[in-house]
Amino acid sequence: MSTAIQPGHVETLLAQAEAGSPLSVADGLLLAENAATPALLCSAGTIRARGKGTVVSYSRKVFIPLTTLCRDYCGYCTFRKDPGEPGAHFMLPDEVLAQAEAGRKAGCKEALLSLGDQPEAVFPEARDFLRRQGFSRTLDYLAAMCELVLDRTGLLPHANPGLMPPGDLARLKASNASVGLMLENVSPRLMRNGMAHWRAPDKVPALRLRTIEDAGRMQIPFTSGILIGIGETVAERLESLAALRAIHEHYGHIQEVIVQNFRAKPGTRMANHADAEFEDLLRTLALARLMLPAEMNLQAPPNLSYSEFPRLLEAGINDWGGISPVTLDFINPEAAWPQISTLETATSAAGLELRERLAIYPEFIKKQGFVHPRMTVRIDCLRDAQGYARVGDQQHAGNTSNVHCVHSC
Repeated sequence: MSTAIQPGHVETLLAQAEAGSPLSVADGLLLAENAATPALLCSAGTIRARGKGTVVSYSRKVFIPLTTLCRDYCGYCTFRKDPGEPGAHFMLPDEVLAQAEAGRKAGCKEALLSLGDQPEAVFPEARDFLRRQGFSRTLDYLAAMCELVLDRTGLLPHANPGLMPPGDLARLKASNASVGLMLENVSPRLMRNGMAHWRAPDKVPALRLRTIEDAGRMQIPFTSGILIGIGETVAERLESLAALRAIHEHYGHIQEVIVQNFRAKPGTRMANHADAEFEDLLRTLALARLMLPAEMNLQAPPNLSYSEFPRLLEAGINDWGGISPVTLDFINPEAAWPQISTLETATSAAGLELRERLAIYPEFIKKQGFVHPRMTVRIDCLRDAQGYARVGDQQHAGNTSNVHCVHSC
């Protein structure tokens, strides 16, 4: 039921947001309950135009699922496995390198390394694998694989390893263009028995916020976001966006916020849970654009909206995320990424310009202290004068004109 408000108040709130006053949670909730979808989308588009212009970006990536073993049992996840289940694995260094090299040959510039959280804490099989490779922790193995990919292929790693202490963040900064951790939601209610984050100790909101803050203190370009449709309330979504905004306002390091819609998957606890509705996604994206700073990069995965994905542009996004020409979306294997040519057609039809970016956004390349000295030459090899990805005859990370980039330290 909508809360009764004064006539014209919706229009006033939208105008204030368009003029540069990001919404409070309370005002966002008023709009969520009372604003018509076309009005929300219109305001979101106005703010995107003011803060981001007409460019919509994407990153050409190769997806490297370093390990599917995970100590968490989120109700919606098909990526994580227990030892012995089909698909349970740790990738060997040669496998990591082969996948990265396939991506390099296909013109990728980002290597996305995703993995389960701390499997060695609960699975002897994980500890045995790591010991055979000379490690005791998955985070140490991840750091070594990031360094291997960077040094041998020139691709820019972007790791999504879950919770991390500061020491691990520091090591990843030296070999990653950026790092990511989805907040998902700030509500501990979702950890109750039977809820989405039940039996998922790494989804404690306070711990995830701490990792995001630690990354800010260390000036690491960071990706985060929320997951909608997993049993949260609209207020909890807005509180999650407000938490990310507050951290970014303090540290200035969140390079993009993702709003990802839940899709039910067979074989999970939430297999019979309803998908997030598309209009709900559009409205949440628009509210995110109204709540976040205008210069913030806002992303929604196009593959999770299937044929309706072009309409995501109406909600104020300015980034399509990582698109792989060589690998599946291993987190959502049922949802194929659209072809880059299809993205370009949809973006152009909306009067916008598609640009390929790196795993680090152009504005963060220029920010003092946000690029580790070791990464500077690697990024310079792949970027153009504006900080986007080089294209044309220099599109391959390891082509002959850039061989010195692959081997530089």
